[in-house]
Amino acid sequence: MRRIALGIVSAACTTVLAAAPAFAQNPHFLFANNSVNSNGTLSTSFKEVGLGTGTTSVHITLTASATAVYQCFNNGGKHPKAGNKETLQSDVIASGNFAVRNGQTTGTLTVGPLGPGDFKCPSGQRLFLESVSYSNTRVSDAAGNSLGATPDPISRTLHIQI
Repeated sequence: MRRIALGIVSAACTTVLAAAPAFAQNPHFLFANNSVNSNGTLSTSFKEVGLGTGTTSVHITLTASATAVYQCFNNGGKHPKAGNKETLQSDVIASGNFAVRNGQTTGTLTVGPLGPGDFKCPSGQRLFLESVSYSNTRVSDAAGNSLGATPDPISRTLHIQI
């Protein structure tokens, strides 16, 4: 009788221990990849796994330090020597809720570029966004798990009339 009871207890313990990893949660990001499009927008694609089977959505946030350079050009396409150039710097943030399937999620968040603010060109000149750069890019979830995105820093030279 003791052997049967011991066998049942042993089998029950083995079943519980074997099932535990299936329900375990260990959220972490596998990757976070940056790119900057031709409009100067930063897009960060990511994948987070280990979210558990009971989780249906997760809130993800992208943060970065952004820089934008604006410049004035005359109607002949020349940059006046007057120094009509403005460099703007600020932190940017984007967030969203992403569906979780099979304990994981993938998605993309976008930010930027910074606007010209109050910078304006004199009469007879046009305003152009010349370049953007982003650094310290990081994705994080509401539980505090995070990963720095790569490449970092990332920049792009542009010449877009505003």
